[in-house]
Amino acid sequence: MTKMNVIAALIATAGVVAAQTSNYKAPAPVQPLPFSHKQHISNGLDCKDCHAMPDPGEHATFPATTKCMACHVAVKKDSPAIQKLADFHKRGEEIPWKRVYRVPDYVSFSHRVHVINAKATCETCHGPVRERDVMQKEKDISMAACSDCHKTAGASTECNFCHDPR
Repeated sequence: MTKMNVIAALIATAGVVAAQTSNYKAPAPVQPLPFSHKQHISNGLDCKDCHAMPDPGEHATFPATTKCMACHVAVKKDSPAIQKLADFHKRGEEIPWKRVYRVPDYVSFSHRVHVINAKATCETCHGPVRERDVMQKEKDISMAACSDCHKTAGASTECNFCHDPR
């Protein structure tokens, strides 16, 4: 291995280790519209008001523009961001939000099972979302982190409990 390859491997390893530490925060993705969870929660909304889990409940969804426009037809309607929201709504387009958290396709994950059966809160996996003006990845959702949580909660850690058999 050349000296450059060793240096590159060390840098890559340092990046992986940094990403796995509990205080690691990935940069927030640039979103198509500004959105403050903190502001919306302080105005009386709850996570489930906007992030529904339609049957079978594997995914928590993003709200349709009709949900947003129920308030924003009057609230801050002159704001450039709300005008952009209204344009999405008028065109019948979904807002192209950038996902912050995503589990791999080969992992079976159900929000409903975790929220209802396991009594997990949104903050369990996503961090203190209710306090955030900008959403960014700040909790580890790696296999190791999920396995640790399953062990603590007494949930199965068998491979096929979460992974699709191939």
